[in-house]
Amino acid sequence: MESETRKMLGTWQEGQGFTDAPIVVSAQCNRVATREGHLECVSVELESAASPQEIILAWQNYTSEAQSLQLPGAPKQALIYRPEPNRPQTLLDRDAGHGMSVTIGRLRPCPILSYKFALLGHNTIRGAAGGSILNAELCVSKGLI
Repeated sequence: MESETRKMLGTWQEGQGFTDAPIVVSAQCNRVATREGHLECVSVELESAASPQEIILAWQNYTSEAQSLQLPGAPKQALIYRPEPNRPQTLLDRDAGHGMSVTIGRLRPCPILSYKFALLGHNTIRGAAGGSILNAELCVSKGLI
């Protein structure tokens, strides 16, 4: 979509071929037929420059408060980066960390912002049911309830 849009909106010159339109397009498409799992496409602008390796390392080293407290509902890894070009996928990745981990992949430069990537979370286990249980565990561990 990124290159074809520029071509479609560009011009044709005999003997020179196509000249792409002078625009920047950032796009990501997902066609997902699934019962569970939310696949999101994210574009981010970073406050300071970072390499893809630095971003991946930050994801891999991230520890949530629930993990630090070793709460029963907390996954061992909150964020899991998958380097394959076709990941995350709902059927393959939605149950990561017993459904409580978020799987991230397809990290690449964004022509408009700094980077873009896809992430997947289990909408029932992490989102509604498991997220509520983990919040309750955190409240109990903090003495709030």
